[in-house]
Amino acid sequence: MAYTAWTGSTSFSVGDVRRATSTQNSGLVFQCSTAGTSGSSEPAWPTDIGSTLTDNTVVWTAISSVYADVSALAPSAIIELFELHYDSTLHGSSDVLRWHAGSNANVSGNITWNGNAYTRIPVKADGFEYTNAGALPRPTLTVANLDKMITALLLGVNDVTVGNDLTGAKVKRIRTLKKFLDGESAADPYATFPVEEWYVDRKATESRDVVVFELASKLDLQGKELPNRQVVANVCQWKYRNPECSYSGSSYFDVNNNSVSTFAEDACGKRLSSCKARFGENNELPFGSFPGAGLTS
Repeated sequence: MAYTAWTGSTSFSVGDVRRATSTQNSGLVFQCSTAGTSGSSEPAWPTDIGSTLTDNTVVWTAISSVYADVSALAPSAIIELFELHYDSTLHGSSDVLRWHAGSNANVSGNITWNGNAYTRIPVKADGFEYTNAGALPRPTLTVANLDKMITALLLGVNDVTVGNDLTGAKVKRIRTLKKFLDGESAADPYATFPVEEWYVDRKATESRDVVVFELASKLDLQGKELPNRQVVANVCQWKYRNPECSYSGSSYFDVNNNSVSTFAEDACGKRLSSCKARFGENNELPFGSFPGAGLTS
């Protein structure tokens, strides 16, 4: 049976299970653990199994949408789906390619899930396991290239960005059960394992037979830093009177925080004291820097 969507201002009993009204990547649904009436607007659902949420007088507990099925004595086959999302800036389009390996449940042709068609092509994906070694996984995706389809895709994106080879494309790994595919009696696009998102970090191999891509987490891409802004202690990086700064008051100050009378004289000194002069000494400050970076113990 497909999961029913949450509704507002509705009475729920203990044991009722509802899903979010829109597709989420968490692979979770929510079981009523305290009976009551839901609120008028949909809550922000948790993303961890076992987390609880109070929705007006209802308490929901997050559970896996597929746990009961995979725990059965004869579970439905796990179907592994892949989506490759082009980046319009890097690849010249926002196309999405969808495929499956067809290695489970003897699926011999294309399949449809959540209204999208997934083409069966020989593909092997491994290396997704997390370990306690400290390093993030760097999975590999091996795709058959006997018909030169992947080579043609690479040539196309390389015309847009020379030597790109699909670097930066997002790869979604979606795992669901055969019983939840479109056309099945229990079809349900909301019943999945947590959806994984990876990015093509490089093309590792290209031959007449296969193309191998090395994937990486968004936090593990080359040339990416966290945070993206430089960590400095007392120089605000926001543009004055812009959305990040958010100051739009009619009190004007010069760069030394002295009060001035006209807008033309108004200029921010980019210091924490400049922020306090405008927003108040004890108020919340949208300061675009990291004052704690200058502290020593």
